[in-house]
Amino acid sequence: MQVPLYQAKAEFFRMLGHPVRIRVLELLGEGPRQVRDLLDDIGVEASNLSQQLAVLRRAGIVISTREGTAVVYSLAGPDVADLMRAARRILTEMIASQAELLDVLRETEAGAASPTAA
Repeated sequence: MQVPLYQAKAEFFRMLGHPVRIRVLELLGEGPRQVRDLLDDIGVEASNLSQQLAVLRRAGIVISTREGTAVVYSLAGPDVADLMRAARRILTEMIASQAELLDVLRETEAGAASPTAA
């Protein structure tokens, strides 16, 4: 039995739903990185990073290659970097809308608090 597309999408986004995985994908969107560089940039324990990289690797989102003794990770394709940029744009728009609403609420509150001349 085939999984409906909406269910596959939900599972995909659930797989992305970890801050370390998101940070890894953002960094790899800038270009391939060695594991030690990812560790330095993300600041988590090596075992935690290893677990998160394994999840991304199993999902086929990142690939790893060996360069001498170093393991280098990169995105499996450009679509994931596009998705990270799209998420940033969406969040930026949401935050901007919330800030605008907050400004309106503050102006309304300030107007209601000011004394009115009779």
